[in-house]
Amino acid sequence: MTETPPPIAALTDTGPTAPPRSQWRDVWDQFRSHRGALIGSIVLFVIIAGVFLGPLVWPYDATFIDIRARNQGPSWAHPFGTDQLGRDMLARMMAGGQTSIAVGLTAMVLAVVLGALVGVLAGFFRRLDGALMRLTDLFLSLPLLPLLLVMVLLFRESLNGVFGPERGIFILIVVAIGVTSWMPTARIVRGDVLALKEREFILAARSIGTTNFGLITRHILPNVMSPIMVSATLGIANAIITESALSFLGLGFPPDFPTWGRLLNDAVQYLQDYPERVFWPGLGISLTVLSINYMGDGLRDALDPRIRGR
Repeated sequence: MTETPPPIAALTDTGPTAPPRSQWRDVWDQFRSHRGALIGSIVLFVIIAGVFLGPLVWPYDATFIDIRARNQGPSWAHPFGTDQLGRDMLARMMAGGQTSIAVGLTAMVLAVVLGALVGVLAGFFRRLDGALMRLTDLFLSLPLLPLLLVMVLLFRESLNGVFGPERGIFILIVVAIGVTSWMPTARIVRGDVLALKEREFILAARSIGTTNFGLITRHILPNVMSPIMVSATLGIANAIITESALSFLGLGFPPDFPTWGRLLNDAVQYLQDYPERVFWPGLGISLTVLSINYMGDGLRDALDPRIRGR
């Protein structure tokens, strides 16, 4: 008598299988393994929380003038001291951080959107490649700082008259930094798009009738998010440094509107007597830029599937 073979299910049943891992879980695990990126994220979170939530609990206003308390050193009442008008330096550091970080984020969004748009169009459409890349080369050949100075001098008064001195100079600086910082993103995205559009999955999508818009939004953009995210983090740091340079030169926000660059400018003439006034805004700029750069390195490794999992 022959034995009945066991059911196929019994041969293949190896117990419950683990659910598939989420792609974002893999990205987070890779990012968390980058110690510099993790520390940079913590430092950046502490800085952002301090500058935006600190004024809600700190009793001094950044613009409050107390002549009797001018030029004081660090104390319990004023941990960072006071300036030549008796204004609390900690309050001015928090207010200046709000402006510098807001300028960096807004200018980064503008630069990344322009750069990604130009890069995708140049890489995907061959007839646009030459014109857009020559435009990119033209902007790359322009001296950045003199161009920014000319833009500020030409449009500051008109924008101040329309939007007010603070909002007008904010719009001017954001637009000036954004339209002069998109070129590296465009070149990086264009190179990735040129390589992607010849891949098999793009050719397969094109063969089933997918439109160019669908190819770009569904297949091209998700695969170039890694260089875009890295460019975004570097763009924030570059925008903060550029705004600080303009404010340090006296061409940024009004003198009574604090930014980290303006605080550096105000403290230069008191450098020998009160060096801590230069130290604190310089430390704020350095820590913010350094933490953002480390985050960019971690995001690059986490979003690149060729590196993820190593």
